[in-house]
Amino acid sequence: MQTNKSLRSQQRLFIGIFASLLTTTFACSPPPETTANADASQPDSSSAPSETGEATALENEPAERIVALTSLSADLVATLDVNRLVGIPGSPIITQDSRFADIETVSSGRVEPDLEKIVALSPDLVIGAKGLQDKTLQRLSDLDISTLTIDIDSWEKLSDFTTAIAATTEADPQPLLDRYADCLADVPQKETTSLVLVSRQPLLSPNKDSWAGDFLAKMNIQNLSADLQGESPFDGYVTLSAEKVIEADPDSLIIIDTQEDLLSQLEGEPFWSQLQATQSGNVVTSDYFGLVNPGSLASIETACDQLKQID
Repeated sequence: MQTNKSLRSQQRLFIGIFASLLTTTFACSPPPETTANADASQPDSSSAPSETGEATALENEPAERIVALTSLSADLVATLDVNRLVGIPGSPIITQDSRFADIETVSSGRVEPDLEKIVALSPDLVIGAKGLQDKTLQRLSDLDISTLTIDIDSWEKLSDFTTAIAATTEADPQPLLDRYADCLADVPQKETTSLVLVSRQPLLSPNKDSWAGDFLAKMNIQNLSADLQGESPFDGYVTLSAEKVIEADPDSLIIIDTQEDLLSQLEGEPFWSQLQATQSGNVVTSDYFGLVNPGSLASIETACDQLKQID
């Protein structure tokens, strides 16, 4: 976790690949908070959104008025103390939640957050995604408004961020930490090999340095791209060739739903029919939020349930 005083500009994760989804922020993960929502996780659906867990970034001071620029941070703050949340991103997984009905929306789609709206809310703290809202966070920091940059690429960082936000909202993090523990409990032992595909051109897959990669490891799913490194504009993701996919030949395929009908696109590729996963029908479609971009508590828990079922 780090403040924006010394942030360097970074590429927006997955922007242009999942552009239709970019509405929130992470990662936190990426997950790659990508396009769906730079929130997240991570890709954000064009990227989601990492939390370092350094409580010093929040200076251990309570924040009475918080603006969250990612769906995950908005959800966490609202769950801990909704009365402290005064601004939210225009993400569908946030705006469709009745808890946020009367809270000011300060961003929409791929447009930069509305700086004037944020300033008018007189926030004590603004939380945004690394690589997605760097410019906005830096401008706010220049105005002496406290900012926090998040980039959640592991469960450990999610727990650290939760604990830090609980401290600044003077709330008890344990109920949320218990939910995380429940999510990761009773994971069956598996020998399953799998490959996650998040886009077609290029073929992108998460390695172990991403929220998705860490998630798969926690679910005892052998991610065949976990240890791969290579040329990719997105941290935690590698570009695969069709030949590499055929060589990997996973037991199962996890195709990320980015609202671009990726599965249908991949089904038209020559390599598709050569894979044992497609021949056996062991192909799963997973929502962008949850596995690639953490998105929200509910989307993470949904992904947990789904991944436990993969054989």
